[in-house]
Amino acid sequence: MTIEFLSNTRLNDFIAYCKKYRAEVDDSFLYDEDLASFKPDEENPTYVLINEQGTISGAASLLMEEYYRRSKRGRFRIFHSEQPDAENYRLLLNAIIGHADELDELSLFIPTINTELINIMEKLQFNKWRYSFLLVKKNVNPVPVILPEGFEIKAFRPGIDEAVWAEVRNAGFAKLLGSETPVTPDMVTKMISESDYLENGMLILYHNGKAVGIVRGADDEYENASIMNIGPLAIIPEYQGKGFGRALLRSSLNFACEKGYSSTILCVNGENERAKTLYTHEGFKQVESVVCYTYSLK
Repeated sequence: MTIEFLSNTRLNDFIAYCKKYRAEVDDSFLYDEDLASFKPDEENPTYVLINEQGTISGAASLLMEEYYRRSKRGRFRIFHSEQPDAENYRLLLNAIIGHADELDELSLFIPTINTELINIMEKLQFNKWRYSFLLVKKNVNPVPVILPEGFEIKAFRPGIDEAVWAEVRNAGFAKLLGSETPVTPDMVTKMISESDYLENGMLILYHNGKAVGIVRGADDEYENASIMNIGPLAIIPEYQGKGFGRALLRSSLNFACEKGYSSTILCVNGENERAKTLYTHEGFKQVESVVCYTYSLK
């Protein structure tokens, strides 16, 4: 078994490997559109294991774009070996660490049903950090949205509201594990240029002209069917716990109905009991759970 930095000559084989095994790992960054534009570089350092037959039998790829560098926490796009051998994973880990000098830790999400991989990560001294749950609401129908006087929900205006969106998101998520690092207006601009963007799917809640909440509906796929992904949903701290999250959620569900989606999907942090309770009360059912492990580099 040998290890090498992913070259352009093996790029298509790497993409095929990711598609073959993405059902076994967290596939958040392994969608077809992500892989179609993937290139190994400083923001995406990638190593592959090569077996005796000369084919790829393992891969490790880090997300190292500006957001992750600012958070000091790199995230694995994929960390997988065909053979569930801790030494194969150790080879990949030792190689990828060479690109992580400016980071404090690496993070990896693993479906909780993949106990074999969880055991290997613990052998490699990865530490359990938090849980995240995937929830789905089927048979979406219009629901009433009630707002007090002085409140209104408006569609995001591209080219105008990027800074407002970032400000509200950052204030709402300042203490949410894994999302503490602020996003920038440029990141919002990039978000609305991506293929999952839905026109008028980003909504802003205002109180007497002040932006106090946001929610986003984006195109997605689950179990080979079209679905609308809801998130982020954020409320600035002084307006939390007053029912405005429900109003934004319902507004997003109504938008899904308008766009012809029959189902919606979202993720919620395990420690965010208030949000999970809201989603459950609004008809969402948990369908998957993942555990986040971190590897300390300091």
